[in-house]
Amino acid sequence: MTVAPMQPVPLTKGKDGTIRITGSRVSFDVVVAQFKQGATAEQIQTDFPSLSLTDIYAALSYYLRNQQEADSYLREREEAAAGIAAEWKSDPKAKAIREQVRVQRAVR
Repeated sequence: MTVAPMQPVPLTKGKDGTIRITGSRVSFDVVVAQFKQGATAEQIQTDFPSLSLTDIYAALSYYLRNQQEADSYLREREEAAAGIAAEWKSDPKAKAIREQVRVQRAVR
């Protein structure tokens, strides 16, 4: 029996630092989050049909083999998102937009 060489991991880091499943707009973060919530690769593919099962399994395998490094990346992404959310909440222009949305919803 011949063992095939390892296949490359289908992950690509964009200019903005986001890691995505290669050839898609689906982020590694989303795939791992669903996996952590108990989703199978097949369930993830149902939500993201543009992803192949092979790529999903490869991304999950990468996560499991490099969990410490991957969790560090995911924590950094969560912290960055929290910072952006806090910035947005304190922005006077954003407050005005949120108020307009509230008024429009109340009219409906």
